Amino acid sequence: MSDAKIKWISGPVLRARSRNGFQMREAVEVGDDRLLGEVIRIDGDEITVQVYEDTTGLKPGVAVHGLGRALSVPLGPGLLGGIFDGLLRSLSDAQTPYVLPGLRPAARRFRFVPGVRVGDSLAAGAMIGMVHGKTPQRLFAPPDCTGVVTEVVADGEYAEDAPLVTLRTAGGERREIAMRQDWAVRAARPIAGRLPNDQPLLTGQRVVDSLFPIARGGRAAIPGGFGTGKTVFLETLARWCNADVIVYVGCGERGNEIAGVLEEFPQLEDPRTGRKLMERTVVIANTSNMPVSAREASIYTGMSVAEYFRDQGLHVALMADSTSRWAEALREVSGRLGELPGEAAYPAYLSSRLAEFYERAGRVRTLAGDEGSITVMGSVSPPSGDFSEPVTTHTKRYIRSFWALDVKRAQARFYPAVHPLQSYSEDVVSLSSWWQTQGSAQWPDWRRRFLTLLEDQARLERMARIIGKDAMPARAQLTLLCAELVNESFLRQSAYSDTDRYCSPARQTAMMKVLARFLDLAEEALGAGVLPDQMARLPLYRRVARMGEDIGEAALERFGDLERELEGAFRRLKEVAHA
Repeated sequence: MSDAKIKWISGPVLRARSRNGFQMREAVEVGDDRLLGEVIRIDGDEITVQVYEDTTGLKPGVAVHGLGRALSVPLGPGLLGGIFDGLLRSLSDAQTPYVLPGLRPAARRFRFVPGVRVGDSLAAGAMIGMVHGKTPQRLFAPPDCTGVVTEVVADGEYAEDAPLVTLRTAGGERREIAMRQDWAVRAARPIAGRLPNDQPLLTGQRVVDSLFPIARGGRAAIPGGFGTGKTVFLETLARWCNADVIVYVGCGERGNEIAGVLEEFPQLEDPRTGRKLMERTVVIANTSNMPVSAREASIYTGMSVAEYFRDQGLHVALMADSTSRWAEALREVSGRLGELPGEAAYPAYLSSRLAEFYERAGRVRTLAGDEGSITVMGSVSPPSGDFSEPVTTHTKRYIRSFWALDVKRAQARFYPAVHPLQSYSEDVVSLSSWWQTQGSAQWPDWRRRFLTLLEDQARLERMARIIGKDAMPARAQLTLLCAELVNESFLRQSAYSDTDRYCSPARQTAMMKVLARFLDLAEEALGAGVLPDQMARLPLYRRVARMGEDIGEAALERFGDLERELEGAFRRLKEVAHA
């Protein structure tokens, strides 16, 4: 074991004189409380350590002990349903309201049903049995573990750290496998291969699924200024998306905001099972008043947890809220190290760190031959809502879906406050074939038509503020009328509505079809001399605007009835205009 003595300390960063060799990224324990840290620089016999816990009370001369391995977190069946800090230490099981210095995770007990026998050859990542708790989970061998099975425990209840299967490796070494496995947080877990991102992660939110979709295994950014609803939007996506496991990382957010998440998540009902959503959720809470270095590690901890469940052949949605606070932690530690600052004082390696995080997402073939995925959705908190600041700018290089939240929409109580002209998705082309298999061959055309209409609305509204709406040509007034209808009936979606808080692909398609038909009929009526004001006074106009609230998932045939009623109403309008 490597040893050193502290010679200098500033906040979470210390320098120590070592008596023997340390390695880069080696985990260390500092002082009598065994505070966890990591070696981040080596200069001769001097090491620089980043400490992930409160360093109050440390002073020169305190011992630093190397652990001979990289900074790791324990991954196991006890993760589901738990609330943890940035180093994966349980907060839900804590005996005090605070995380005590040097706290280590306790081993829980689960029933293990073996799936291998003595004499079996075990490949890396192969399944070795089932673990039964609130949610049954498959248990796999670590990715770096192969050999012949020499011992297997009987069916029964065991602690997470108890040996279950013993192997003899090709080199003749003895290797034990337990339920809980340590994994270096900064190292990506190996896979057999990547799969194309041609399946959508369905969220039940129309503005996402229909206009700016994200592929399963994709990457999305949710930038927005203060009060635009980033956390609420992420909670909504977590509840309704078609992922098997939710990993929610609260990184550096305000304590009262994280407290709200921790209070609400255990109460939410899982729409897929009718049970508590928390049973398939892992929450990593790292508030702004927790040690800044642990905030930097929490993002990688969350990704390692997501990869652990992905390797079980599950589809995982990782919510990171927010990557801006994580970047601020990088900036603070970099400043204490005396590194040359980059743009806005962020470290020069900000871009590469963002890449390391987002590139671990993807839809893959696991070592066991299953299909799994990690879809990453990270919120960004740009100061003053400035999307040209460094974190937002660099993030855009590594994501494919960009859901920009708008302050004005949020202030107008428009939810979700996603701005349709500042947002985009690069997954549209790859997902078009999926929508066609759902009977929506016209989905790309409808999507393009709606976005063009909203763009025309933005241009015409500037003119309307100058000359007045009533002075504008009839066609321009019709454009504004139709764009407002798309906004109100399709893009606005109340999270508090029992009917409209979730919208299936079939229902989204039916609504798009009704809107597209309204646009066609309105164009024909305008050519026949019908004025936009007459169309707006139609009783059916109000019904189309409220169809999301009025027509639920169990009554999709009513959209067809509404479409037929629209045709009759516009036919009567044209007859009156001709008379």
